[in-house]
Amino acid sequence: MDEVLQTAVSKHGHTIRVTVKQWAHISAAHDYMSGNLDKVLETIAEPTRIIEGEQGESLALRDYESTNITRKTSVVVYRDEPDGFVITAFFTSKPQKIERKGKKLWSQSQENS
Repeated sequence: MDEVLQTAVSKHGHTIRVTVKQWAHISAAHDYMSGNLDKVLETIAEPTRIIEGEQGESLALRDYESTNITRKTSVVVYRDEPDGFVITAFFTSKPQKIERKGKKLWSQSQENS
C-alpha cells in the first residue's frame, strides 16, 4: 500500500488519506498545488460545500481570498467512505462550473441554518 502523507476527517466522519504517490501526481499535474497540502486537508475537513461527482466521488469546495496564485476556490475530489482517499485536487476561479456538474450533497449554509 502506498505511504500515507496526511489524513483529514471528512464531514461524514471518514478518514480521507492523501498518499505520497497521489500528492506527487497532483503536484505534477497542477504545479501550483505544491505547498498547498494544508489547503487540501482544510478543504476536506472544513468545506463550504460538497458536490456529488459523476462516479459517486465527493467534490469538496472551499473559497480562499488568497492563495499562492490569487483568489481561488480549492476543489478536492475524493472517495468519502471508510478508508477514503483523495483522487485529485486543484484550484479554480470558476467554482460555479463545478457546482453545476452534480447535486449538492452538503453546504455550510445548511449546517448554520
